[in-house]
Amino acid sequence: MADERAEDRRETRAQRLARFQPASGMATPRFSGLASFMRLPMLAPAEAAGAGRAEIGLIGIPFDGTTTGRPGARLGPRAVREASTGTRALNHATGVAPYALAACADLGDVPVNPVDAAETDRRIEAFYRPLAQAGIVPLTVGGDHFVTYPVLRALGAARPLGLIHIDAHSDTDDAQYDGSRLTHGTPFRRAVEAGVLDPRRCIQIGLRGSMDAADERDWALAQGMRLLAMEEVCARGLPEVAAEARAVAGDGPTYLSFDIDALDPAFAPGTGTPEIGGFTTREALHLLRGLRSLDLVGADVVEVAPSLDPAGITALAGAGIAFEILCLLAEGVAARQPAA
Repeated sequence: MADERAEDRRETRAQRLARFQPASGMATPRFSGLASFMRLPMLAPAEAAGAGRAEIGLIGIPFDGTTTGRPGARLGPRAVREASTGTRALNHATGVAPYALAACADLGDVPVNPVDAAETDRRIEAFYRPLAQAGIVPLTVGGDHFVTYPVLRALGAARPLGLIHIDAHSDTDDAQYDGSRLTHGTPFRRAVEAGVLDPRRCIQIGLRGSMDAADERDWALAQGMRLLAMEEVCARGLPEVAAEARAVAGDGPTYLSFDIDALDPAFAPGTGTPEIGGFTTREALHLLRGLRSLDLVGADVVEVAPSLDPAGITALAGAGIAFEILCLLAEGVAARQPAA
């Protein structure tokens, strides 16, 4: 009887995976039809959570109402969806075929309020909580970096998470512009204060550029967060940096956040706060590939502002990085499946 139940589970999972394959470019042109993330099927969040059909949900949060530099990241999810239609099914470098490992679907966009950060904060958390309770692993495309905070509240409600944060900026300010505490420069400070991040399991990689005040860095260090400036990354090399990130995150549940301004503006000009001296796209891919086998419970790619990049290379970079992260998440989902 136990063997029969195991066989039923395998068949059900195999059928689920078959339903969630992206549309093939060999069957229909990649420039045709409505754009979804990676050309995946669209699924309503309630259906995904209620029926347990999807294992990884790709979600857009088109909000940039807390941007303090150049706006435009609200258009990021739409642009990354369009750019991602050129993505194929197999990672040539790692051999990972994410859609053979996990049932993935585009769950649409969070219904944000574009002029009310507090209301959007509540809506994001409400959107993600049932997904987290259903065990769906979210891969989010923002939106400015503020959106990560309510996502972390939903995913870290049961236990604090570790964090691998790849960014030019620490985003641990206390407040900006007349005491505003919900901005794209404060999400990780708020998350630590809310108890949904364990700062001793947080590492920030690629920090560079000028700062408004030392408090942003000093507060993070005082909490036990590991900060890796770009200068240290260059001196040590990507394999060593990836190894330290894995050591800091440890075996516990971990969130991965990639701000597109981690890339040098030569490779990602379409972002609100560009900083020279960043990663190349090739370096970013190599860094991400060094993070395999972590217990990743969610991830995001944020701050793509397509209106600031008429050539579309920033959205293309965002789509490529999202696919690389999707491969990491799919491996994690497969590893958590019960043995047959």
